[in-house]
Amino acid sequence: MPYHQGRLIDHIHLRVSDLESSRRFYRAVLNAIGRDFTSESPTHFASDELWVDRADGPVSRVHLAFQAQDREAVHAFHAAALSHGGRDNGGPGERSYHLGYYAAFAFDPDGHNIEAVHHGPTERSAASVELSRKA
Repeated sequence: MPYHQGRLIDHIHLRVSDLESSRRFYRAVLNAIGRDFTSESPTHFASDELWVDRADGPVSRVHLAFQAQDREAVHAFHAAALSHGGRDNGGPGERSYHLGYYAAFAFDPDGHNIEAVHHGPTERSAASVELSRKA
C-alpha cells in the first residue's frame, strides 16, 4: 500500500526584505482565509508549508496561491492584502482558467504575486496532514 501525504509541495521559502512588514501582511491575509501562523520567532514565521525569513541578499520572486474555502474568503483576502501593505494585482472575480475558478491577486510588500482561489465545493479527507517524528 503506497504512503500518501496528499500534498504536492513540501514547502515554499520566501526571502523578504522587511520581515515585520511581511509578518503583518501574511498574518492578515492568512487570517482572512481562516488560517494562521503555525510557527514564528523573531527571525521567521511559517504557516504549514510556507516559511518566511529575512533575505541577506536579493528577495525571491514567486507566485503563491492559497486555497480559500469560499468566495467570501477570496474577498476577505483581497481586502486584507490591500489594507496591510499589499498592492492590487486583480480584484475578486471569476477567471477563465476553468469553470468556477474564483480568485483575487495582490502583490505582497516585496512584490510576490499572492493569490487566494476558490475552485468551488470540495471534499477533503483532512484539513491538514500531521507527520510524527521517528526517533
